Formats: sequence, structure tokens, C-alpha cells
Amino acid sequence: MHSRRFRPRIPTASLDVLRDLLSTKQGKLAKDQTEINRIIAEVSKGSKFYENEKRKDRELTLRIERILKLRDEVVQGVDIQKVEQGVDKLIAQLEAKRDLSQVIVHVDMDAFFASVEVLDNPELASKPFAVGQGVVSTASYEARKFGVRSGMATFVAKRLCPELIVLSSHFDRYSEMSSKVMSIFRRYDPTMCVAGCDEGYLNITRYCDEHSISPEDCVSQMRQIVQEETSLTVSAGIAPNKMLAKICSDKVRPMVLDAIARLIIVANHGQNKPNGQFKLEFQPEAIKAFMHDLSIRKVPGVGRVNERLLESIGIKTCGDIFKQRAVLSLLDKQFGLEFLLQAYLGIASNVVQPGQREERKSIGAERTFNALSDPAKIYAKLKEVAAELEHDMVEEGWTGKTVTLKYKLNTFEVHTRAKSFDRWVSTRKEDLFAIGQELLKPELPLTLRLIGLRVTKLKDLRAEAESKARGIKRFFGSAPSSDSPKKKRRIEGIADDEDHEHSLRLSQDGFAMSMPGYDEDIEGELVDVSADHGADVESLPSRHPSVKPSSSSGPSSRSLVTKPSSNKDYPLPRSASPPSMPGSLVLNDGTPLGTSSSALECPICSRVLETDNDGLNAHIDFCLSKQAIREAQAASLQTATSSRESTQKQIIRKPTGRPKSKADAEERLTGLLKYRKKG
Repeated sequence: MHSRRFRPRIPTASLDVLRDLLSTKQGKLAKDQTEINRIIAEVSKGSKFYENEKRKDRELTLRIERILKLRDEVVQGVDIQKVEQGVDKLIAQLEAKRDLSQVIVHVDMDAFFASVEVLDNPELASKPFAVGQGVVSTASYEARKFGVRSGMATFVAKRLCPELIVLSSHFDRYSEMSSKVMSIFRRYDPTMCVAGCDEGYLNITRYCDEHSISPEDCVSQMRQIVQEETSLTVSAGIAPNKMLAKICSDKVRPMVLDAIARLIIVANHGQNKPNGQFKLEFQPEAIKAFMHDLSIRKVPGVGRVNERLLESIGIKTCGDIFKQRAVLSLLDKQFGLEFLLQAYLGIASNVVQPGQREERKSIGAERTFNALSDPAKIYAKLKEVAAELEHDMVEEGWTGKTVTLKYKLNTFEVHTRAKSFDRWVSTRKEDLFAIGQELLKPELPLTLRLIGLRVTKLKDLRAEAESKARGIKRFFGSAPSSDSPKKKRRIEGIADDEDHEHSLRLSQDGFAMSMPGYDEDIEGELVDVSADHGADVESLPSRHPSVKPSSSSGPSSRSLVTKPSSNKDYPLPRSASPPSMPGSLVLNDGTPLGTSSSALECPICSRVLETDNDGLNAHIDFCLSKQAIREAQAASLQTATSSRESTQKQIIRKPTGRPKSKADAEERLTGLLKYRKKG
């Protein structure tokens, strides 16, 4: 395989855009990498997806410039050595939490969809083929040699490999085989954590002790049984925690390895191929040496955007984290110091257990399809989504108070709209569809290629039923406060740094699980340009077996969350907000303005705003205008009823959040005047 210095002759501005399109995990390539790059660049140029990637790349570049400027500002006059000493103390505290007593295994089926297809059609063996119409779900190892990979549009894959056989997905069959494989894994750990239809985590410590067997022999035995009973193969990583186990299983898989990792694989297994296992030494120094030269992108919880941000400050490997520890400490909110230090040390959670119901934050469904602009057809897709969501909510026993509509345009831009209720949402598909239709209708006309619904602020109906069965008093409480949306907005492009709230996802035992913004990062990793070339995209359900569970804790970013008024929302018109308005209102088009600090309610329109006092003042000025405020002040000093009623009529005529009565208007005006006097 060629060195990275060999690249196609394409404009420099395009290289960053293609960077992620070209990253693969295949082994030895049958086709020259330069030729692969050239083909992908050629077929991607001019597509809507490609243009959207260019836009995001420009925004990310601006964000990097801002972070570099911020870095230069925060290091001025700072005693770097003192900062490093403070970080070193934190490192010592983390080191004290290192636990090498548990044996954790990450298992990952080899080319799962493709392997199942070969089971049903042995003639596919040794042939280049891909599963998935429109977008590749899985590629056979023969196809990967030509540069074909998961997430790639099939028309691009066909250009890379003209002999490629493209198969439709058979999700029921994959689910059937997944159940068989998982039942085998559970023989070794009944409380294993399933991370997808083809992978999971096991703690085999007890099994090894009870059967007096070494971890290596235990995993080898398990893999052999999987192959004997299902004819499928599995790769595995063995380590003291889940993060290391995941990295170790990836080391086994056919990918482009650095020289040191390749030597390790050869020493352990004789060749770099799937259906293998790799065990990391359970020694602190061996672990730190293993992590030192590891690419930061190989760490679970670091997305492609995070990778570029880290590279901008000189961090390409985990060893670089220690070198830049002072800068990371000063920019903790942007990068998440504790998580990165854990990666440097190779320390992470070793708690393996199934997902707990109380940890569930949302439930949803979505569909991907060929671009549609006919409202009737779009609503038909929305009905399908509502029906699936009804099924899942009823079957799993959930309801909630906020419904979020998600849609992706044919330009690949993703938007969300949300509505909150003061009651629990009905699980009937007709009601879910009506809410989605209400949120979507004001946005039409649109050309969409994805639509979805998600319910948050959940209530566990099973827990309530169990409580009633035990004779416990039925609880009427609202959704747990920990489940309430944090009203975070998407951190993309030139969003203010304060937007990038340092809100780490924590494991059950308190370890940070990802960098800030990781959940938003991974949402955009699917490479899908098929709509630009008339490809036939399968209508993929949200329960797509290849999609890993999300740990998102609330509605998708850039949501419009409004306070209900008799279950009726009054969206702010798109043209209503002047560009210079301070504060961070979440407008109807999902665009956040300014810096968010807290949620405040406007006393005039009752809209809940993510803004500070200055922003709220600006919004109040906008709602009434300065003239209206002066009239309100005059009205409060006059006893004449006619004058006061005249002022109230002016307010009642406002298009959004209008008071329902004179008494309501008087109450709002009184609150407004009190607030303005405090300001």
C-alpha cells in the first residue's frame, strides 16, 4: 500500500472534504490508493452531499481558527509549569482508579451482514459484493480490497469495483443469526452488554475462575463454538476495561495498521486477518506503552470532528495528550481533559451490564428514502415512522412529554422541530402522526430524504404498572429531572464556545465516555451521496441492525422547544428576528443566536428562551417595541380604564403568544414592568 504522501492531484480545498470519504479499514488493497482517491473525488465532486461537506468543512475551519485564537489568549501570562503540575495531580488520581482485576472482552462479528449472505448463498464466497441498496451496509473482504467500505454510496462502490455484486438487505435474517450468536456469548457472561446486532462486551472473570481456564483459552473456545454452531466468525479483544477491549478487537480486524501494531498482530496470530483475538498485557506500563503511539481517532469516543480539533493543537496520538496537557486543561470545556487523560493512561470503565431502563433518555424511529418533494408522499413516510414509534413505545412501555421531528433535506442538511406538552403524549400512531404533521406543515415545501420522530422526557409505564400491581400508590409525578432536555444546541461551524457545554457522558462507575460533542459528531459520519445520482435507497428503519445504540440524552440539537399554551404552539416567524438581536433565541428555523446561559420565559409571548437577561430584554423589546413599552408604562400610571384597554389591545394584536383576556394582559404587563425595573 502506498504511503500517505501519494495523493491525487485535486485542489487543496477538496482534500479536507474527501479526507473522511477516503478513510478505510480494509487490509491490503488490490487497487492503487491513489487511483481509489481519484475515483472517489471524481464521482463525488458536484454532488449535494459533497457541497454540504464543503460547507461543514469551512465552518469547522472557522471553529478551529477560533479555538487557536482562544488558546493563544488563555496561555498568555499563565504559568504553564504550574498548570502542568495541577494536571499531573489529576493524572495521579486517575492512576489510583486503575483496576486490572477484571477481564473484559469485546466481540465483533466479521463482516456480519456479508457473512450471513454467504451462508445463504455459498457462491458469493471469494467474490466482491456489498449489502445495501443505495448505501453500503457491509462489504465483503474481497470488495474492501478495491476500497469499498460501509457507509459508501453504491454508485461510488461500483466505480471502484465494476464487478461488485450489490445485494438487498435481509434484516430479519440478520436478526435471527444475531440472536443465535448472542445466546452463545451469554453462556460466558449472562449479563453481557449488547452494543449492536454484531458486537458486545463481556466480563469473563467469573467464568475463567469457575472453570480454571485462561482468558485466551476461554475466548478461543467461545469463538470456536460460534463458528461450529453458526458457521460465522468473530474477532475479539481482551483487556482490563471496555475501551481497551474495543481497541484490541479493532487491531485484529483487517485495517491499515501502523508498523508497531502490525508487528504485534503478527507476533500473536501470525497474520493480519479477521477471526482472531488479541490480548493486552494487564500491566500499567504495558498499557501506557500500547496507548502512547495509538492514533487518537482509534479511541472510542473521539469522532472525526474531534480528531481535527485535536490535530489543530498538535495532538495526533494518545502520547501527545500528555505533551499538550496544559493547553487541554485551559481549554477543558472544548476538549474534555479528563476523558483524554483517561485515554492517555488507558483507563476506562470495566462495568459490563445490560442497559438499564432508568438510563433510557429517548425513544424514536426514522426512515431514509429517495428524495421526495410531494407532501402526500412525505406524509406517507411520516405515517410509517409514527406506526413504528407506536409499536416500540407500546412494546417497550414508554411515553413522554416532548416530541421531536427530525428531517434531512436533499442538500443533506439536518433540521429538527419539537413540541413539549404539559401532559403525557399518547402512544397512538394517529396522535404521533398528527404532532409530526403539525411540526412539519409550516416548513413545507421541502425536498426530503429522511424523516423521523423521537419522544423524550420519558415516563416508564412498566414501572408504573408494577407499582400498581404491588399496591403502591400510583405516582403522578412528572418525568425525572435528570431526563429533562438540556436544551443543548448543535456545535457546528462558528458557534460560540459557550455552546460547547462541557457535559461529559459518564459510565456507571464514573468514567468519562467521550469527548464533548461526540454524539453530534457521529451523526454525520454516514457517507451517502446516492440521491444525487438517482440511486435506489432502501427505506431503512431506525432499528437498522448495523446502527449502534445512541446515548443521546435529549432531543436532537437545534430544536425549537416551546412552552405549551393549551397544547397549541405559536412559532416565531422566520423573518421576525433581526440579525443583530443579542441573546440566543432558538428560532423556528432552528438557528441559535448568541450565547446560551439559561432558559427564561418572556412575560409577553410566554416563549421559553435560551438566553441571558440582556437577550431576554432584547426579545421583549422585539415583542412589544419601545413604543409599546412606553404606552404600557403610561397605562400603569393612569386610572382611566379606556386608556389601559387601548394599550392591552395593542398587545393582544401581537401574532404570537397573545393573551387570552384583559385580565391575562394586565397580569403580563405587570410582570413585564417589574422585570424591566429590575433590569
